[in-house]
Amino acid sequence: MLVQFDQVSLTYAADHRVLVDVSFALPAGGFYFLTGPSGAGKSSLLRLIYCGERPTSGTIHVLGEDITRAPRGELTELRRQLGTVFQDFRLIPYLTAFENAALPLRLAGAEEAYINRHTRELLAWVGLASRMDALPAEMSGGEQQRVAIARAVVGKPKLLLADEPTGNVDDETAIKLFHLFDELNKMGTAIILATHQQHLVERFKKPSLHLKAGHLTLPHAAKVA
Repeated sequence: MLVQFDQVSLTYAADHRVLVDVSFALPAGGFYFLTGPSGAGKSSLLRLIYCGERPTSGTIHVLGEDITRAPRGELTELRRQLGTVFQDFRLIPYLTAFENAALPLRLAGAEEAYINRHTRELLAWVGLASRMDALPAEMSGGEQQRVAIARAVVGKPKLLLADEPTGNVDDETAIKLFHLFDELNKMGTAIILATHQQHLVERFKKPSLHLKAGHLTLPHAAKVA
């Protein structure tokens, strides 16, 4: 199973329940939308999956591993199998597109020849062959987002989590990015993509989970616990 939540709740304060008894199970290899309005709990749910948060109650399995109570040190190998695209890109401003995208490989100690070849191939694939030496401030929002996507997948993750990846770009660019995610999925990377842009969800017709005020509603994933 790709991801499984069993009666998961997340509470930041006594009167602020972010997620309430959320249960679902997603088979491996798929492309899934996580939908809902702003403030519904989408980002919090993704943070739970990539071990950025601990649930207040319930259990979570990711790629077959119970991540609910495992010490963080034991989750290092699992986190290497996850890629994350954040809403705000989180590019390092003084690094070029190439260096930003290559950063996970450098941190993992990959050989320089592999870093150079693989990063250049990936940036070309996302349409940035001519922008590899550009700094983030010199790139458009769509270009920055594509660098963030390249950085997230350069390590060949089994699961890619994308949090509102088209929230800062126009519809034409958003459609191009959605096609990129679709191609990544066809190449073997499972994807969970959070978005509030329902017209794009309807266009691409992927299985989806819908959050509203922390509750899971209208689940259309392949399997829901």
